[in-house]
Amino acid sequence: MIQASWTLAAILAGLTAAVGITPAHAELGGPGQVTAPAVDQAIAPYISHNGLSGRLSIAGSDTMSPLVSKLAAQFRSLHPNVQIAVEAVGSNTAIREFQLGLSYQRRGDKVRGKGTEGANRVELLASSRELTEEELQGFESNHGYRPTGLPIALDAIALYVHKDNPIRELTLTQLEGIFGKERTRGGAPITEWGEIGVEGSLAKQPIVRYGRDRRSGTRAFFQHVALRDREFRDEVVEQPGSASEIIAIAQDLSGIGYAGVGFQISSVRMVPIARSAGEPGQLPDREQVLSGAYPLGRPLWLYVKMNPKSPLDPLVKDFLLFINSRQGQETVARANFYPLSGQQVSTSLRALGLKQSPVVETTESSEEDRLAATQRR
Repeated sequence: MIQASWTLAAILAGLTAAVGITPAHAELGGPGQVTAPAVDQAIAPYISHNGLSGRLSIAGSDTMSPLVSKLAAQFRSLHPNVQIAVEAVGSNTAIREFQLGLSYQRRGDKVRGKGTEGANRVELLASSRELTEEELQGFESNHGYRPTGLPIALDAIALYVHKDNPIRELTLTQLEGIFGKERTRGGAPITEWGEIGVEGSLAKQPIVRYGRDRRSGTRAFFQHVALRDREFRDEVVEQPGSASEIIAIAQDLSGIGYAGVGFQISSVRMVPIARSAGEPGQLPDREQVLSGAYPLGRPLWLYVKMNPKSPLDPLVKDFLLFINSRQGQETVARANFYPLSGQQVSTSLRALGLKQSPVVETTESSEEDRLAATQRR
């Protein structure tokens, strides 16, 4: 059984009737159609082996909870005797659990249910930002070695407004003027929509800022890139999760907030972002994130306990192999995030001490899969 403390789907299901919203994706192929990013066909398929069992606890980012939950569900469909618990407690809180190696899932503190789905130790950390040097040192002081960080997907922080807000685009300088206390880029404080080109009845309305609380890795990343590590304005309405932030914006024509692209819904829209005035604004997509053209792109990280004195736990190893397979990256795309490139997957596999994607054969695999696996060895 896989159980997360809460997911976007659960919140939207409870609020759809109230606010009239339905989930959507950042890349739409037409009205009501979702186009998932293509997966690099150079990434080898995952071919599972029989008999894998055990329990695994993953603590981490609220932004990554829908993604990790889908990866865990897909993996468990191949391994019914595996139990995985996903704790969506926010990156900063999860990092402390990971450093100490403890999980409260078995006590049921953070899940709805008995809380016995995962192991009593956090073996993997899902973080929407890289760990700091201080955090790496904190882990090392407890374990004697540093964790291994692997990107498992690409993401972008998007700026969301109500679907009827006519704002055309924003620059990083304007974002700093809206959200930040200081002006490192030389702009001015921005308090009303008319100051950034909005006309009509909304022009004189004050901007209502929404954001994430201090537990959030998304908040830390946005603060680092958009505010250059300066403080947020006191007026920012902080939310405990990205889903609740998006719901608030969907009900507030004057609202603006930041969240991952996986939280797009039909009652809000993304605003194109430009690095500076005079440059074209960019909406996030996989190619813009890969090239760095979109200024708020980022990898999503999974940190692994890889003790150099002992082999990697078989369950952890196989789960990581699945993530870095074609099926795993297809799951990433279906979760509304951007899949890795083949080169990125190869780099991760080398970090795990592997030279190719998993090719363990079973009697259930097709003749084509076995042939492909043999050719890759």
